[in-house]
Amino acid sequence: MIPFLDMKSQFRLIEAEIRAALDEVLASSRYVLGRQLAAFEQEFAAYIGVEYAVGVGSGTDAIHLALRAVGVGPGDEVVTAANTCVPTVAGIWAAGATPVLVDVDPTTLTMAPSTLDAAMTERTKAIVPVHLYGHPCDMAAIMAIAERRGGVVVEDCAQAHGARCRGVRCGAFGKAAAFSFYPSKNLGAYGDGGAVVTDDPDVAARLARLRNYGEERRYYHAVKGFNSRLDELQAAVLRVKLRHLDEWNAARRERAAAYDRLLAGTPVTTPTVAPWAEHNYHLYVVRSPHRDALQAHLDRHGVGTLLHYPVPVHFQEAYADLGCGQGAFPESERACNEVLSLPMYAELPFDAIGRVAELVAAFQP
Repeated sequence: MIPFLDMKSQFRLIEAEIRAALDEVLASSRYVLGRQLAAFEQEFAAYIGVEYAVGVGSGTDAIHLALRAVGVGPGDEVVTAANTCVPTVAGIWAAGATPVLVDVDPTTLTMAPSTLDAAMTERTKAIVPVHLYGHPCDMAAIMAIAERRGGVVVEDCAQAHGARCRGVRCGAFGKAAAFSFYPSKNLGAYGDGGAVVTDDPDVAARLARLRNYGEERRYYHAVKGFNSRLDELQAAVLRVKLRHLDEWNAARRERAAAYDRLLAGTPVTTPTVAPWAEHNYHLYVVRSPHRDALQAHLDRHGVGTLLHYPVPVHFQEAYADLGCGQGAFPESERACNEVLSLPMYAELPFDAIGRVAELVAAFQP
C-alpha cells in the first residue's frame, strides 16, 4: 500500500519536540489566548513577512473574519475562483457578501487575472485569489487590477504555506490573508485552526476583537463578534512545526521533481509551475481525460489518490443560487473532470514515487 498521506511518519520525526511543547501547555493550565498563541502569532507573522498574525479557529473562519475586518458585509460582492474548495465561498457567505466566480488559468489552475475586469461591478468590495494546490496566483497582475478598480485583496492561503510569488511569500500581498492549519496542510495542527495575517494595525485590532465576541477589554464588547480562537495546544504544535516548514517544503519539491521526471511520456499531464512561482506542492496534481479509470487502476494496485476537487463551486447544490450554468467557467469545469492528486508528503519514499510512476505508465484507458 502507498497511502495518499502519512502523517504518522512526520510525527515520529518530531515526537519529542511535540510532547515537550504540549507538556509545557499542560503544566501552565492556560489553554486559550495565552503565551503560546502570542508567540506563534509573532513567529508566523515574521515568517510570512508581515507585521501581524491573528490566530482563529479554522481556515474558513480566517476568510470570514478577514473579510469582515477589511469592511466586507451584506450587499457587497467578493470575486473568487470557481475552481476552489467550498470553504472559500463559505467564508464569503459567512461575511454576508455574495460570491462572484471567475475562471482559472488553464495551466496553473489559479485565478486568471484576465477574467477579473468583466466580473467586477460597483458592488465589488474584495477579491479572494486562491493559491490552489500550493501554486501562487499571479499576484502582480491581480494587485494591479485591484488597485485600478478599487477592490480589497484578501488572499486564500489555505494551501500555500511557504509558497512564493516573485520571491515574496504568499500572504504578504493583500490587505489580509487567510491560512488554514487543518492537519493535512504543509503546516498543520492536530485539529482545526487558522490565522489571518496583515500589515494593517487596524485590521489586526478588528480581527482580535471579532474572534473573541467583539471584546475590547474583559467583559466590555465594542462590536458584535464570534468565538473563533486558536487554542494554546494547537499554537504550541504549530510553533514546533513552523521551525521545520521550509525543510519539509523543500522535500516536497524534491519529490515533485522526481514525479515530473518519471511521469514524462506517460498518459498524464504533470503540473505546470510558472517561472515566477515557488510551489510548495501541498498537492501534486496530474491531469488525465480518463481520470476516473486511472484512479480506479491505481486503487486496485494499492495507491491512494484523491480528487481536489471533483465539483466546481457553481455546480454545488448549496450554491445553485449563484445562477451559473454549464459552460460558465470552462477551464474550471474541465479541470474538475481531469485532476487527480497523487501521494505527496515530505517523507514519501522515492521508491514509492517510482512505483506510482510505473503504474501510471502501465495504465490503459
